[in-house]
Order: sequence, then C-alpha cells, then structure tokens
Amino acid sequence: MSKVIVLGSASAVPYEDHENTHLVFMGKEHTILVDCVGSPVTRLRLAGLGINDVTDLILTHFHPDHVSGVPLLLMNMWLVGREKQLDIYGLHHTLTRMEKLMGFYDWGSWPNFFPVIFHRLPSETMTVALDNEEFLIHTAPVKHLIPTIGLRVGFCKEDFVVAYSCDTEPCPDVVSLASRANVLIHEATGNTRGHSSAAQAGEIAHRSEVDTLCLIHYSLNEKGPEDLIAEAQKNFSGQVILAHDLMEIGAK
Repeated sequence: MSKVIVLGSASAVPYEDHENTHLVFMGKEHTILVDCVGSPVTRLRLAGLGINDVTDLILTHFHPDHVSGVPLLLMNMWLVGREKQLDIYGLHHTLTRMEKLMGFYDWGSWPNFFPVIFHRLPSETMTVALDNEEFLIHTAPVKHLIPTIGLRVGFCKEDFVVAYSCDTEPCPDVVSLASRANVLIHEATGNTRGHSSAAQAGEIAHRSEVDTLCLIHYSLNEKGPEDLIAEAQKNFSGQVILAHDLMEIGAK
C-alpha cells in the first residue's frame, strides 16, 4: 500500500527528534522525496528506506530548511554507486539555484556520475508534475516569501488524495489543491508574512472540505500540541492531527 512518511515536521529551526519539514511518498515502484534536509541517508534509514530507493525528488522552494540536504543526497547516491536516473522537479527559480549550488561543488567533474534530469514546472494552478501508475501529482504556486509550490498527490491504486500546502499564507491555490482531499497537510508556523497559523490552516481545511487536517512545519516554543490542535478546531470540524517525525499516513 502506498503511503506518506513524514521525515521531518519542524519549522525553520529544528531540534532533537523534530527535523525540518520534508516528506516521502512511497509506492511499490516509486519513492518520491519532497524536499531534502539534514542527513538524508540517516533520515531515510530511520524510515526503512535506502537513498537509492528514491526515484524522484520534488523541491518546493529554495530555502535552506527545505533544500540544504540535496548536495549531500546527490553525493551519497554517487558514492554508493547509484546508476539509475534521478528526476528532480521544481520551479525555474528553485532549480536554477540548485544547479548553481551544485556547480560550486564542481559536480560536473565527479566521475561516473549517474543521470540527473531537472524538470522545470510552470508556475500555474494544477500543473501535472508526475503521472505514473502509482501517483498523479499536481502542483500550484502558493504565497510564500519566494516562488514556492504546494502539491496534490493522488494515490492511483488506493483512490486516496493528500494535499500539501508547503510554506504559505492562506491562498486560493491551496484550496484548489486540497479540494475534497482525504488529508490536507498544512503548515502552522504562525500568522506571519509568508506563513499560516493553525487557525488559518483550519479555515483552509474547512473551505477545502477535506476529511483530515494534519498540521506540520510548526514550532513548540510557544504553543503545545494541544494548543495547536485546539486552534485549528475552532475553524474545522473534521479530524485534526499533529504531524510528528516518522509518522505514516495512508489509506485505511
């Protein structure tokens, strides 16, 4: 059965047992990593995966707390002898900067490097990013500090849909991505520029008519888990859960 594994659930500042937010969508034939931070080998192993299980990488935006682990991921894949192609998806803004970053590491000189293909996605609502026998993934621009995409991931064999807001203020495109999804994974950093509070996430979940709201990209410095859930429940009558590292989400 396909599933989502939350590899990290923290906002920009991580701490013990609470890594920066990134996810993996796992099927039988495809393992799709969404953002990459920290030590990719270690985090994937904790989730029961190897780095060469990853078939695709989606980068939501070029902020360090979402993409800082990419150079290490690529180097580790190369060092363990990867040969199969890795497909990387993102906006032009994101991928151009990632290519420049890898250029500083002079990765073009690394011998026998495996194929890496960059797929530049248009900044348009409901863009089809991936379409295979296991997953249908749409993207849309959301309202963050720099160009950023959110996701709608359809699990083709389970008739199950998960939406992911990524970092964003409340915006119509998240409602479109999440429309009647089974689960909306929505950030809850706080009501600040480029971000959303748990209450605002609850309002988006209500407008999207989702079954379950999962809060992610949050800090526990000022509010506890119960506070965040209660805040979201003020605007959303469905199930509200709080993401935690290595949590699994799938069709029941």
